[in-house]
Amino acid sequence: MRQRRCGWRSRRPTPCGPRSVSRAVLDTNVLVSALISPSGPSARLLLELRAGAFELVVSPRLLDELLEVLRRDKFRHYVTEADVEAYVELIRSESVVHEDPAPSSTLIGTDPDDEYLIDLARSARVDALVSGDAHLLDLRAVLPVVGPAEFLAGLVGI
Repeated sequence: MRQRRCGWRSRRPTPCGPRSVSRAVLDTNVLVSALISPSGPSARLLLELRAGAFELVVSPRLLDELLEVLRRDKFRHYVTEADVEAYVELIRSESVVHEDPAPSSTLIGTDPDDEYLIDLARSARVDALVSGDAHLLDLRAVLPVVGPAEFLAGLVGI
């Protein structure tokens, strides 16, 4: 009997059978949204993360990008430098830190800057890549990419 293929290894990505906790990569835009919009679905995802509803997978590159983005001038009226450093440390401490994967030789998305997220999600064998980026969401036919509200709905059953 053939074993069912699932997750990133299947032709049409699907969850991999019963596992107590889903694993996900959250795009930087989702992590930024969670900080600056505390009542939105991205912020609710962080509450679910802290409650143990899913396992967040990050890499050094993702954490560096998060730090760099949050230090931009346009975010200064939302957060202080101390807030930024504490937030990135919180994300690091609540996550599984996976090594930065080697870049894939094949470009899957249309934005080369997002390719590392796809590579990370594949190498860490997560159940979902959660993003608000239209370029990544357009790949949902071939990759398990979902928006924050959709991933949250799957966690809390709404």
